[in-house]
Amino acid sequence: MPAAAVKWSRTNTNMEAVDITDSDHIKEKLIYLNADTLPLWGNMAAQQMIEHLIEQVQYTNGVKVPVDTGLPADYAERKQRWVYTDELIPRNLVLGQLPDKLTYTGLETARQQLLAELETFHAYYRANPGIMVLHGGFGMMDYHEWVLWHNKHFTHHFKQFGLTQ
Repeated sequence: MPAAAVKWSRTNTNMEAVDITDSDHIKEKLIYLNADTLPLWGNMAAQQMIEHLIEQVQYTNGVKVPVDTGLPADYAERKQRWVYTDELIPRNLVLGQLPDKLTYTGLETARQQLLAELETFHAYYRANPGIMVLHGGFGMMDYHEWVLWHNKHFTHHFKQFGLTQ
């Protein structure tokens, strides 16, 4: 699956977008994240952000199974707006509570797990071509749509912690 076909990039700004198909770039950015790195907005700590991304990728790589609690009536419009446009995820958007406890023993362990989950994500879709996985707000999505969404989601959180501009 060629990376060029699935990249999400900002066309109207100079903002650097994260490309989850480029693990070297992600590793380079994550080097600058420390346990004491403060967010530019929001309440997440650095490791909470990484663990949040891990969990979200696990719902798309076969590790966790999303539960269908019913899609919003406007799910197709939401998908079009949030997956297929350059519209940024708003700062301070809260869609749930942060967990009380961390899952991983430290930031480095979590960082390595995130990279492993991304490898599993790509392998899962190579092994299951054409598979669709549910997004609770956007409906069923294929590999390319998940790459677009993960790129946008990772960009949002990397920007939150000053890892991208």
